[in-house]
Amino acid sequence: MLSTADREFFQKIAKAGLVNPFSDEHKDLELALSGLSPQASRSERTEKIAHELNTRIAGLQEASAASLDAYKGEDRDLMQKVFLFELFYRFKDHYDELIKSQFAAGDTPVKIPFYHDVHQAMASRGFGEEAFRHYFSLAYQLRRAFYFIDRGLTGISPSMRQLRANLWKNIFTHNIELYDRYLRDRMEDFSTLLLGETGTGKGTAAAAIGRSGFIPLNKRWRSFVESFTRSFVSLNLSQFPETLIESALFGHKKGAFTGAIDDYDGVFASCSPHGAILLDEIGEVPKPVQIKLLQVLQERIFTPVGSQKHGRFEGRVIAATNRSIEEIRGKKVFRDDFYYRLCSDMITVPPLRQRIQEDPRELDILLNLTVERLVGKPSAELADMVRAAIDDELGPDYSWPGNVREVEQCVRRVLLKGSYSGHTAFSPAGGGLDSRLIAGIEQGSIEAGSLVSGYCYLLYQRYQNFEEVARRTALDRRTVKKYISEWEEAADSPPSS
Repeated sequence: MLSTADREFFQKIAKAGLVNPFSDEHKDLELALSGLSPQASRSERTEKIAHELNTRIAGLQEASAASLDAYKGEDRDLMQKVFLFELFYRFKDHYDELIKSQFAAGDTPVKIPFYHDVHQAMASRGFGEEAFRHYFSLAYQLRRAFYFIDRGLTGISPSMRQLRANLWKNIFTHNIELYDRYLRDRMEDFSTLLLGETGTGKGTAAAAIGRSGFIPLNKRWRSFVESFTRSFVSLNLSQFPETLIESALFGHKKGAFTGAIDDYDGVFASCSPHGAILLDEIGEVPKPVQIKLLQVLQERIFTPVGSQKHGRFEGRVIAATNRSIEEIRGKKVFRDDFYYRLCSDMITVPPLRQRIQEDPRELDILLNLTVERLVGKPSAELADMVRAAIDDELGPDYSWPGNVREVEQCVRRVLLKGSYSGHTAFSPAGGGLDSRLIAGIEQGSIEAGSLVSGYCYLLYQRYQNFEEVARRTALDRRTVKKYISEWEEAADSPPSS
């Protein structure tokens, strides 16, 4: 029934629907299907492919062959993939609007305004009720994953393209057909460790994974059973003193310790079975807590502090640290059993200096996006102003030690003051922070409190993170903030006469 030309085209369509959309293979398939040049954008390729696909399906419609009922055997399997591809792209803009609506609504699942349209379209292609519910949910998951990975982790450098491809595989594995058949509701057994310097975007990468789990359809309410905003929970472990980490993770019963005036549900109890929990700064967790986390990873159970009853955790565990893998393994930061159980997958988020070295356009992309987020619309004028300040004051070889977070700070500083000098604190020339500390030490004129304040501020300028400063100085986070504020106030105060 299928012509040779149609079959060859549909086979490429079926393959394109299964390939990682952030891979080079997918781009090559799109170029082959669209016939466009490599310079064509993704949207141009997609539009051309959709037009060609719709034209061919219209031809099948005229021959009463635009339904699965018209096919058997291998042709039926092929056309099922083709029709699913067609329907996905027909409604992809609707999925995007649903994602935005769900963000606005928060944790309450929103009604699906195009529910009947999808139901009718799939029925016309020969999909039964059970297949409709399943593939509608899978399509929504696919679009959410693409939405969060593509929009949350921008960049054109090879390392960023690889990061996006790795995140997609972390959600759907390397083979989406096998994922759909065997692993769709069993991904909680695959934990992930995100590596990367402070400020690179590990939290954004974790959120893309956590918000992209499979969420079943609720046919009765014509919504999904849960909002994806509930499916991702993040906890920064470095903000808790060691004595309270267990309570933050596992919860506690009233009276379990001094100050436990009520029962408290820890982060594991509040995480959705369809989502994931990010344990940020996992490298700071002491060994006794690692043992209890290992029990969660292996047996899926935890026990609140002061309780004898077990709770069950059904989501995925994502952990993140700014420590390198060499430091983790060489200094035995993790117990071996905990390390091997935690690292079903390891993904490195690249530093900004590497991204810029690979493709200098990376910085301009980040500047434009940051300006757009701050002012609510694109502005080439403001982005050019920030770029000019960077070129004048920092030069082309600035290393951006604060990574993407520092770029955001830079944009704000330039918009406020018209300039950004970067981390001049590390240069003794020009009266920077180092020179003030050095002079005070050499002259014996700096008090111990000011010395600690200046050191904390120096570290904060480098890492842009209170938790990292607290870790490196062995001080409490609140003490670190106090010292940094004191140094800033002293720097802003006019000299005494």
